[in-house]
Amino acid sequence: MPALIQEEIAGKVVEVTLSGKLTRGDYDRFVPQIEHLLAEHDKLRLLVVMTDFHGWTAGGLWDDIKFDARHFRDIERLAFVGDKRWEKGMATFCKPFTRAKIRYFDHESVDEARRWIHEP
Repeated sequence: MPALIQEEIAGKVVEVTLSGKLTRGDYDRFVPQIEHLLAEHDKLRLLVVMTDFHGWTAGGLWDDIKFDARHFRDIERLAFVGDKRWEKGMATFCKPFTRAKIRYFDHESVDEARRWIHEP
């Protein structure tokens, strides 16, 4: 499964593991889970761990853009963990679609990413 969601701390922090190439079907499965958590909480913090991630299909990218636009103010922190090659692209891509504080971490720094996402 290209997207796996784990809820932590009563839904305030959500860890999403991405692998492979995300499709429209993946968004159909995990967006309702995220929106359910957003209905319960004022804001979320997302930790996105990209393992063997290959981007999006055209439909998956479109659904990602729609999700980001719809939840522009709902994410307060966004930590990406992945290969260095994704760092600049993810930060550049996400910035116009969110007010979240965004940081990028290499796989070796996943513990640092988890500490940062939980900071007050």
